[in-house]
Amino acid sequence: MRRIRSWLNQYEPMTLITFACLAGGLFLLQRLTSEVLEGETLGFDRTVLLSLRQPGDLSRPIGPAWLTHAVGDITSLGGVTVLALLTLLATAYLLLDRKAGIAVFLFLSVLSGWLASTGLKILVARARPDVVPHLVDVGDLSFPSGHAMVSAVTYLTLGALLARTQRRRATRIFVMAAGILLAVIIGLSRIYLGVHYPTDVLAGWVAGALWALGCWLVSKRFIARAAGEDGGTQG
Repeated sequence: MRRIRSWLNQYEPMTLITFACLAGGLFLLQRLTSEVLEGETLGFDRTVLLSLRQPGDLSRPIGPAWLTHAVGDITSLGGVTVLALLTLLATAYLLLDRKAGIAVFLFLSVLSGWLASTGLKILVARARPDVVPHLVDVGDLSFPSGHAMVSAVTYLTLGALLARTQRRRATRIFVMAAGILLAVIIGLSRIYLGVHYPTDVLAGWVAGALWALGCWLVSKRFIARAAGEDGGTQG
């Protein structure tokens, strides 16, 4: 009992909560992947996709024309080009700000998240949905949604790093909420456009959040140590 109490005292409550979230997220991702491979989620996926289209014409999504255009713009925020450009610009900014360690950490976090997404797609090898016509061109595999996963990795990691530089709690909450909002609406856009099953997007969110949480745990120790070394050098 004393050993357990001593071990708990070494960690902040938030770190322990993060470990619990990682464990729960891994279990959820494993169960979701298993259900998808067994075809148990197909009925739910089809129902959601069909509910977002006009009954008489499945090529037309529900809602006004401007909504479809807006969703197309939103989904671009999770595309490879936008995320790569955003990551490179953020990395360059950190390098210019003489924070090379954090810059490398950010770049590797996003790159490894993209590689993990690609690996999961190959492992599960789920074809794109053919329930409704796609409103944008796609060519790769479906599970998990790369837009949902990589946008979660990118925006949540950027949000976490940026939030650590903010002194006011309200600002930190806003930054993280903005990252979460972007990841959520990008994932929803993929369902609306008919290019992903809802379970693809859910898996992408879970996997992306897990990756970002893992990176956050590493960054807490890494950035704190780097800051301590910088402070010691300046003193």
